[in-house]
Amino acid sequence: MISIKRFSYFFVFLALLGLSIPQTFAQETSDASKIKVDELSDDQVQDLLDRATNAGLSKSEFLKALEIQGMPPSEVAKMRTRIAEVEDESIRNTKVSKRDEREQVDMDEIALGMFQFSDGTFKKPDGNEIFGTSLFYQRNRRLSFEPSLNQATPKSYILSPGDLIYVDIYGQSEQYYEATVNPDGFVLLDNIGPVSVSGKSIEEATGILKNRIGKYYTGLLGNNPNTFLQVTLGNVGSIKVNILGEVRLPGTFTLSAFSTVFNALYAAGGPNENGSMRKIKLVRNNKQIAEIDVYDLLINGTAKLDLKLQDQDVILVPPYVSHVKIKGEVKRPMIFEATENDNFSDLLRYAGGFTDQAFKDRVAISRITGNQRSVSDVYQNQFDMFILKGGDEITVQRILDRYSNRVQIKGAVYREGTFALEEGLTLSQLVKNAEGLRGDAYTTQASILRTKEDLSTEMIQVNLRGVLDGTVPDVPLRREDVVRIASIYDINNEQYVQILGEVKKPGVYPYSAEMKVEDLIVMAGGFQESANSQDIEIARRLEDSDLGTLADIIPTQVDPDLGYNPNSPSLVPFDQVIVRKRASFTMQKLTAVEGQVNSPGIFAIQSSGERISDLIKRAGGLNQFAYAKGATLIRKTEFFNTESEQIRRQRNLEGLKMKLAEDPSNSEAQAELLQRLLTESPSAESPVDNQLAKSKKESLDQIASETPGFAVKLKETEAVAIDLEEILRNPGSEDDLLIEEGDILSVPKLFQTVRMRGDVVYPTTLRHESGRSLKHYINGAGGFERRANRKQTYVVYANGAVKRTKGFLGIRNYPPVEPGAEVIVPTKGPKVPLRLGEIVGITTGLATLGLVISQINWQ
Repeated sequence: MISIKRFSYFFVFLALLGLSIPQTFAQETSDASKIKVDELSDDQVQDLLDRATNAGLSKSEFLKALEIQGMPPSEVAKMRTRIAEVEDESIRNTKVSKRDEREQVDMDEIALGMFQFSDGTFKKPDGNEIFGTSLFYQRNRRLSFEPSLNQATPKSYILSPGDLIYVDIYGQSEQYYEATVNPDGFVLLDNIGPVSVSGKSIEEATGILKNRIGKYYTGLLGNNPNTFLQVTLGNVGSIKVNILGEVRLPGTFTLSAFSTVFNALYAAGGPNENGSMRKIKLVRNNKQIAEIDVYDLLINGTAKLDLKLQDQDVILVPPYVSHVKIKGEVKRPMIFEATENDNFSDLLRYAGGFTDQAFKDRVAISRITGNQRSVSDVYQNQFDMFILKGGDEITVQRILDRYSNRVQIKGAVYREGTFALEEGLTLSQLVKNAEGLRGDAYTTQASILRTKEDLSTEMIQVNLRGVLDGTVPDVPLRREDVVRIASIYDINNEQYVQILGEVKKPGVYPYSAEMKVEDLIVMAGGFQESANSQDIEIARRLEDSDLGTLADIIPTQVDPDLGYNPNSPSLVPFDQVIVRKRASFTMQKLTAVEGQVNSPGIFAIQSSGERISDLIKRAGGLNQFAYAKGATLIRKTEFFNTESEQIRRQRNLEGLKMKLAEDPSNSEAQAELLQRLLTESPSAESPVDNQLAKSKKESLDQIASETPGFAVKLKETEAVAIDLEEILRNPGSEDDLLIEEGDILSVPKLFQTVRMRGDVVYPTTLRHESGRSLKHYINGAGGFERRANRKQTYVVYANGAVKRTKGFLGIRNYPPVEPGAEVIVPTKGPKVPLRLGEIVGITTGLATLGLVISQINWQ
């Protein structure tokens, strides 16, 4: 049964319903039986539900009212479904989810008032730094104590004008309000009116708003409420805080309303050098409500960070109580502020405790007594009783760098090092503690370096063999004794043998008794392919030799497979084994033929007597386009960086190694070969290779340096002028040169031009004409230039030969011109004009000469 009050709400709802139904219903009766739920939009259903809620009807009462009004049960069921759908959509698209993140208002004003650092105020921290100042005052301001805006709304937060609050109502009824506290301290809520909240905490404001809104949402009140209210803070407002006393920047600061005392101290740069870290006061409404000790945060990690500031709070930093300084072996050697009851144990805790090297039994304290200082020793059992005073300077010393029971043993023992000096420790016992002597120990004598009381030292010689055998008395040891036992190799020269020549890894190897030549060759990687196993020499050092005899030469032979040979001589220390090369051994040598032959390409030199004619024959002879007169032989000079056989062999092995490494399907034998190639290192180059070319180059360089204007251009290759026509007519003649490694025989096509170079009017390339003289080609290039040196004109032929112009009694004989030739006309040197002094000298000389002649004629 609906009460009279509910009926009054119901009739109000019907009046509102008449305003909300579709226009087609407005012309009909307001009877709910005429409403078609399917024709209502979601916004219309939500509007009906909101109006019913504002009228104090719950959803169930709203549906009951529609049923009483005459809405068919099927339509009521549809309305119930539509209301559920609209509520789900409302939850998904609630306006609360669209609220912006909480922001700090007046941020520019807050940042502007903070203490600004300048580069000139910074200095490197030292022992005079006051502990705690870097918390607020440092170059890299990593710790700012900026309040987090994302924290839950503090229940103790005091609302003030400018604060934005959100009021959320949820449960049986749902609604939300968003309002800003106006300058008069009120928030204005829709359909509810103004509510005074300024100066109230969030918790108190929640209770006030709940009582006020509960008049309209009865489900908020009572013992069993079905509707609930929550107040949260929107954008955070700002407050004014006065920071006074011994701070770096005293004054009034604009801070976030979430700020604590530490935020305020940071904004002011923290206490200055005279400011206290231990007794910072927070004054509110002319009453001190808290005293903050920064050391609680720095030492214990506990601080009153939850003590929020309020508008017009005062933070007072008084002068420090007293300063004490601790230096030496502590983890924080700094200046600390001590309170009236702090003792040395407290100070040691502030300083982080002793370091590992600290002398902890006693500390020295310098204290002001009257008009001077005095020094006191405080022992470990007095640390808790010694009360600190202002001006105290405590020094924690370092432990002594000395040992009270150390002995050392060095040399030919298995475990060298430091050992403890136990009562009755002797030399033989120390050797035993070092796990005995090594096999190379020199037992004839040992030495003990002993330190006397005056820190001077003495050396004690000991018969070590006798001590260990018990034939001589054992030696008792003392503190800081150093026992040295030499190795037999310390007093003897290291023994080695050397192998040179045609082995894979020539060099120096350690000597072993009864070592054979075969053993040394195996250690050197075996023979090179060019080695002569039947011609090996051993050069042996002579201890006592006749004057002029340098070494004893011992010829020897070994099997090529290095098999066992009982007659092979044994080596002695410092022997040099020299393995020479076979006289008949030589690697393949290559030459090349290019140009107009029937089979150009690379050829291997067959014999040392092979000539150019043989090479042409192997190349299939000249073809019909060949110009034999223009053939050129390009040959390496002694300055060519020719690869030695050793380098060439190594390059071939490198190629083999790369080929094997690229093949993923090597056989077992190929895999082993690759492993050997990877582990072998290239042997050193022979010291005599290319010495001739180096010596000749040095001689030419020296001549050039001593002769002004003389320069030698060293070429690695040069063209050799040959007459291929003559060679082919008379094979084996003097013109038919022997082929050398690296030679390139170039046979060009028949040339049809002549190239003009140098000091002619128009240097160009002319067509070759048979029977024409050099003068004809010079005229074809415009003739000689004015500065042309006609006498020195020369012709360079296609095969590299050169001929110059010759003259006799003014008659010039020009060389012939052949196809492919180059005519070069050089330029005369610069003409130097005669100076006045030279003219006067010549004139005077001529006059004198004339006078002498006249006198001769007169006589």
